Amino acid sequence: MDVKVFQTFLEVAKEKHFGRASENLYITQAAVSARIKQLEEHFDTRLFTRHRNNIQLTSAGERLVGYAEIMVSTLKQATFDLSLESNKALQLTIGGTPNIWDAYLQNCLSVVTDSLSGYGFVAESLGREQLNRKLLERTLDLAFSFDPFKLEEFKSHQIAELPLVLVSTQPHLLEEVFNDKYVYVDWGTQFSFEHAERHPNIPAPYLRTSTGRIALDFILEKGGCAYLPLMLVEPFIESEQLYVVSDSEAWSRPLFVSYRKNSTAIEAILQVESLINTIEPSPSFLMQQASDSPE
Repeated sequence: MDVKVFQTFLEVAKEKHFGRASENLYITQAAVSARIKQLEEHFDTRLFTRHRNNIQLTSAGERLVGYAEIMVSTLKQATFDLSLESNKALQLTIGGTPNIWDAYLQNCLSVVTDSLSGYGFVAESLGREQLNRKLLERTLDLAFSFDPFKLEEFKSHQIAELPLVLVSTQPHLLEEVFNDKYVYVDWGTQFSFEHAERHPNIPAPYLRTSTGRIALDFILEKGGCAYLPLMLVEPFIESEQLYVVSDSEAWSRPLFVSYRKNSTAIEAILQVESLINTIEPSPSFLMQQASDSPE
């Protein structure tokens, strides 16, 4: 079946309107209706309920969304890969969790692209489950995370350590700091276990976030505390915008890279891997600029 049928299905599912979907796809509304009908006949089920202008996915339609997204994204990836191949270019798709991008991968990508010529890159910020799925689907070449992927077909190993420090916008002792707008940052599954052991009786966090950048911006503006990468907060500590909680213990999070053992891009992956093993965690360019110019 033509992948355009699935693209049309996803557009209608997003817009919940045949007219807007046709405008977005630059096709007629009749063509949209025909494609949806073709899909419903193929699966022998209704994908949408239609009551005048109120269009909703059926339970079957809801289930089809994930499969349609995989088909469309896989085709896009294949098209891009083959277009690069025809131009003799080497392309890698690199993914990491939002925190990995803030703390390590942004600078890593900068170094890799400066050092390797003839490469095309795709960079994606994804949740851990999405990274795992895209590795399995072969739409991702390299995945960076705080926890290794433990599947037989993957190779995962540690490439760096990320030191974390508990910082606050006011000088505090450990016993009182969690009462001052504590921002919990997700530094991986193992971090959550260790955090519960270290701080079993603290109040619920004032804010939870998946990225250190959100936590840093928030506490600098509103006050509070958070576990953040040392290299990210050092300039703010020096300028006394932040303070290390003096009686808090040092903490370090391992960074892992994962990829398929039988990847068709294994030679390119190993080249990039040998380079990133030499790169120390460093803040992104924008974060460096922000820390150099405190208000």
